[in-house]
Amino acid sequence: MAKWTAFPHLGDYSYDAASLKKNWARLHAGDAEPLPKDAAVLDAWVLFHNGEFQKAAEAGLKAGGAGITAANKATCIYANYLEKKEKAKLDLFMEAAQRAEAQAAAEPGNPNAWYWQAYALGRYSQGISVAKALAQGLGTRVKDALEHVIELQPKHADAHVALAAFHAEVIDKVGSLIGGMTYGAKKDTGLKLYKDALDLNPGAPIALIEYANGLVMLEGDKRMKDATRLYEQAASSKPMDATERLDVDLAKAELLD
Repeated sequence: MAKWTAFPHLGDYSYDAASLKKNWARLHAGDAEPLPKDAAVLDAWVLFHNGEFQKAAEAGLKAGGAGITAANKATCIYANYLEKKEKAKLDLFMEAAQRAEAQAAAEPGNPNAWYWQAYALGRYSQGISVAKALAQGLGTRVKDALEHVIELQPKHADAHVALAAFHAEVIDKVGSLIGGMTYGAKKDTGLKLYKDALDLNPGAPIALIEYANGLVMLEGDKRMKDATRLYEQAASSKPMDATERLDVDLAKAELLD
């Protein structure tokens, strides 16, 4: 495995097994991942929350079982925020998608096996262009997987965000008519999913950022003030771990542009 770019704020977060257990419910309000019983899996999550993404991925893969979810999340978060080379980023998303697909085949009742498959394919689709991804049938796979996550775990806030983003991206790229007829994308559904996500995980920086982006995609420039307000809320959040710090940094950077 090539050496990954380091998280820029290493040392700012210093969870151990005990403090992670104590903060687990808050840190996993987005993905509803159950607290692991296996100490090796918990150790992989400690590395993840502290921003040691490559070590977390390696430890999760080594632990196996529920550790695969930690590895997939570490891979996807790293690829999305920190990997600068486009080909390497797309390769990492595809690796995670394939691992998650195998995990979902082995554990069909595991919501995050389906979620990380959908997330990785969704980010891969954005990388190759949404229009090209739709033509390859990836959009339908993402939508179906995310709907399945919500069936399995109705409190999965991140799946609500990702499914909302699917509706917004499709409508933004192909329009309401084709988006609705061909891909089942609907503006009202997307807007409701964003709101549901924030009800499930109030103040989550990533949900605020994605909702802001979705508002502009679905309703145009007339919602720019609302979108800016959501970005400001995300930027002023107090991050609890490395991933939330990356989200907050992203919101701050967007506001400076």
